[in-house]
Amino acid sequence: MSETSSKIKNISRIQYDPKPAEYWGPTPREARKKAVAKSKALVDKSMTLKEAVQKHIKDGINIGIGGFVNTRIPAAIIQEIIRQGARDLTLSFQSNSICCEWLAGAMIVDPDRVSIKRAELAWWGYEIIGIAPLLRYLNTSGKIQLDDYTNYGMSARFKAAAMGIPFLPVRDHGGTDMELTNRGKMVECPFSGENVYLVPACHPDVGLVNVTAADIYGNARIFGAQCTCQEIALASIHTIMTTEAIIPTESIRSYPNLTEIPYPAVDAVVEQPFASYPGACYGNYWFDMDHLRYYRGICDEFRKTGKRDGLKKYFEEYIFSCETSDDFLEKIGYKNLLKLRKMDGAQPVIL
Repeated sequence: MSETSSKIKNISRIQYDPKPAEYWGPTPREARKKAVAKSKALVDKSMTLKEAVQKHIKDGINIGIGGFVNTRIPAAIIQEIIRQGARDLTLSFQSNSICCEWLAGAMIVDPDRVSIKRAELAWWGYEIIGIAPLLRYLNTSGKIQLDDYTNYGMSARFKAAAMGIPFLPVRDHGGTDMELTNRGKMVECPFSGENVYLVPACHPDVGLVNVTAADIYGNARIFGAQCTCQEIALASIHTIMTTEAIIPTESIRSYPNLTEIPYPAVDAVVEQPFASYPGACYGNYWFDMDHLRYYRGICDEFRKTGKRDGLKKYFEEYIFSCETSDDFLEKIGYKNLLKLRKMDGAQPVIL
């Protein structure tokens, strides 16, 4: 038998599933088509957060949530989504905390305004503060569908989408219960003959990220942990970006190697200091552990008692009564925000 015939024979032994993968958002083919058609013009994309959410957030879409647990999360964008309302959402993220719990809380308070249909994720919780009470409630009551991966697995899914390929092979799912919790597939490698686990690309309809600095076109710098934000922005059909500061394009061009997210991936740029509060943003401010514990405590009380009074009071005070993110920050208070800036320790960033 020739070497070519042997290779063909080996490839034919791989057990392919004839049923196509189900994507909880745009398929790789749809995403690539839209990416190619997208304008690459260098135009001013700065706008208000209200305008950005009104333009891009619709019912039934998949939103990719950037950041990692409590670090550089798109908190201000999530709050505006809740104010404007969006239903039947799919949430795609690597690891997150209060952004998802805010959406879950809004769903409990007013499901006609906000609702989550499903989530594809690696982790939904507060780390050292504790697990997420509302995730427990939604999951155990069968109100949402989950597709669970490892941290690396979700990162690989966004990476595959950012690369424009339909999947990536990973080593950390096979031979464990992780094979039973997600839509990945075990196949035989056509080169080594060994088993390899494939995770499908994840293309959100709209990616949400907060960055350290960006110009008006969307060229962005990220300092500290990258948090898969580059991959989410490049994987998404559209991206809403908040930035702690808008900087001149001349500065971007002076240090082009510091650009982590390029402008063609971005559709809206919103300058919003403290856009990750109560999470942290390297070089700007530290976590507000007191506020994170406060909201988590309200959520846990609901989970234990079923009483929504605490959640309703929180959302009325901190979200629905606020016209803008600045109104929310005013409720937190200048002294508290200044303390968080000092706790960051003036970690170095280049603007």
